Amino acid sequence: MKSVNALQLRQSLGKVIRELEEDGAPVRVCRGRKPAAVLVSLKDYRERFVDRDADDRRRAVVTKLKATRVGRSDQTTTLDLLRGLRGQS
Repeated sequence: MKSVNALQLRQSLGKVIRELEEDGAPVRVCRGRKPAAVLVSLKDYRERFVDRDADDRRRAVVTKLKATRVGRSDQTTTLDLLRGLRGQS
């Protein structure tokens, strides 16, 4: 993993981003010789965080929809459930 210090990052942010886009390897940002952050490519970010969060939300919706099919006595429809999840009344 490539490392840069905060000063180098400020002085050559464009170059660091270009290299990150080209090879996709994370870049460790150090402050005072201690690691402070890591820059990752947009592709890695989406794979590790965005897509995972969306999958978790989809699973939660499917679980709630299945629960309504089982036969709840409160007469909640799947449409009512989806509206509630979206924040609509």
